[in-house]
Amino acid sequence: MYQPQVYGVALSFMLLSMLCWGSWANTLKLAPGYRFQLFYWDYVLGLIVAAFAWGGTLGSFGSTGKAFIADVGQARFQAILFAFIGGVIFNIANLLLVAAIDIAGLAVAFPIGIGLALIIGAVSSYVISPQGNPLLLFGGIALVTAAILFDAIAYRLREASRPTMSRRGIVVSLIAGVLMGCFYPFVSKSMTGDGAPGPYAAVLFFVLGVALCSLPVNYLLMRKPLDGREPAAMSGYWHAPAGWHFWGIVGGAIWCTGALANFVASQAHIVGPAVSYSIGQGATMISAGWGVFVWREFTQAPAKSKTYLTWMFIFFLCGLTAIAIAPLFS
Repeated sequence: MYQPQVYGVALSFMLLSMLCWGSWANTLKLAPGYRFQLFYWDYVLGLIVAAFAWGGTLGSFGSTGKAFIADVGQARFQAILFAFIGGVIFNIANLLLVAAIDIAGLAVAFPIGIGLALIIGAVSSYVISPQGNPLLLFGGIALVTAAILFDAIAYRLREASRPTMSRRGIVVSLIAGVLMGCFYPFVSKSMTGDGAPGPYAAVLFFVLGVALCSLPVNYLLMRKPLDGREPAAMSGYWHAPAGWHFWGIVGGAIWCTGALANFVASQAHIVGPAVSYSIGQGATMISAGWGVFVWREFTQAPAKSKTYLTWMFIFFLCGLTAIAIAPLFS
């Protein structure tokens, strides 16, 4: 399998992860009228397709470790279980995140949910594998935390006329963030020790956890939507335009590509899971940028709200820079 050996290449993988994780949700915007619960079935299909595609390409070539198929076959049960559990936790968190996007928009759900996930995931991953300068790493996380607070304030100012919906969007985003911060340590644990799979095989086990968990959990959200709308009927999936199915699959493939890039970078000797995960979760800034500059979610917001958004971007950039250079000053 292919594994970066120098920090510059590993950093490019982490930045790719950040871009993919911050951009996949745009595919939901490109399928207007498609209930997110129905969109999610296509999203899961995209995850599976991408996991096999990357395993059969980058995961099967290179001089590091075992090839994809051999790696899948030799993985010990405990390692498979850890990756699978990580997928289950991620799936529940991601379904709540997509619901929050549906309620509150990209510029809100991602900075609050994923920003909180960054803090939890980075700290827990550092405990498992303490790599990188802790002052720069946790200083960067503190700056990102401040950025999250600025974004939450901007959102409250924008939604002052709709306090109920505003509160619901923030609450769902917070719950999604807590759960999202808990999945990564399981994946990191699965790739450590004897008989541990490499990142390409781990992604496959992770995706299988997502897929199997989606059956009961997404069905429940179809029957009991969090956005207050009527239940989503499965007939809506079968009658959806082909373009909507396409974008759902693309969305899943984009996210899986980001996950694979992040898992691969985390196995580079100089990086470690805490740094890799932290940079990947800079997706918050990417998604906020999409929401603000492309989808114009704050066009009608008051000037004070936009000022807080400006500070959010500044603090995110400073925080991510500190996290990015942390491995260089271990």
